[in-house]
Amino acid sequence: MLWLLFLTLLLLGSSIAGTPAPDPENELVGIVGGHSAPQGKWPWQVSLRIYVYHWASWTHICGGSLIHPQWVLTAAHCISRKDADPSAYRIHAGNVYLYGGKALLNVSRVIVHPKYVTAFLGYDLALLQLSKAVDNTAYIRPVRLPSASLDITPEHQCWVTGWGAIGMHQSLPPPYRLQQVNVQVVENEVCNQHYHKASGHVSDDSTLIQPDMLCAGSEGQDSCYGDSGGPLVCRVSGSWSLVGIVSWGYGCALRDIPGVYTRVTTYVPWITKQIGTCL
Repeated sequence: MLWLLFLTLLLLGSSIAGTPAPDPENELVGIVGGHSAPQGKWPWQVSLRIYVYHWASWTHICGGSLIHPQWVLTAAHCISRKDADPSAYRIHAGNVYLYGGKALLNVSRVIVHPKYVTAFLGYDLALLQLSKAVDNTAYIRPVRLPSASLDITPEHQCWVTGWGAIGMHQSLPPPYRLQQVNVQVVENEVCNQHYHKASGHVSDDSTLIQPDMLCAGSEGQDSCYGDSGGPLVCRVSGSWSLVGIVSWGYGCALRDIPGVYTRVTTYVPWITKQIGTCL
């Protein structure tokens, strides 16, 4: 999983298509172990783009979530630097097909969490302000932020979506349709033990999975390269809430090594403060 931008580009950027033909909704070409998402089911999902001169096109590097008509939430590691130029980014929204011909949205401001250093240490989130607010439609609509006090447990019904790789060395094939997969939340203490075993430091009592992180996924069902910054949503009180941001992990969909997400509940106060002060 290690969400590095150059890996994302290698996996996805070399296969850009124009307007793709439709494919069956039940085609198992998923995120890893997932399937194609119906148009409009996840209307907050967006693609973060940068311009790649080699391909002369705006190329997908990460996912993101529309959390307000003028704001996108993504992972900090998807942004090249804290003083990133907003004009270097574009947002694709409103279409399950990654290169489906929709006009790209301009970004006017980028805010990376000030304490971010690397995904492994936490604080892996960033906000992008759109130049113009988008109108709510059947295919474009913000996702609800959770209550800061919400406790996400393995009993919650949760899904992760994205246009990332469908395996460790296998990129999403044409027509590049948004994928969805049901994932189970793993308690932090259990996840921390799994990662200690995976790293070979079983007796080490250090904390690899920080309190601001959330684990989800299982063998054969997980997010992967190119899904970084995208949404993990859970059904809470009858509606979907954004509880996680795809952040990091060891490999993709491996046994006893779930994906690691930024725990959104930890940062709801920071997010709302940034959005409020910038409007």
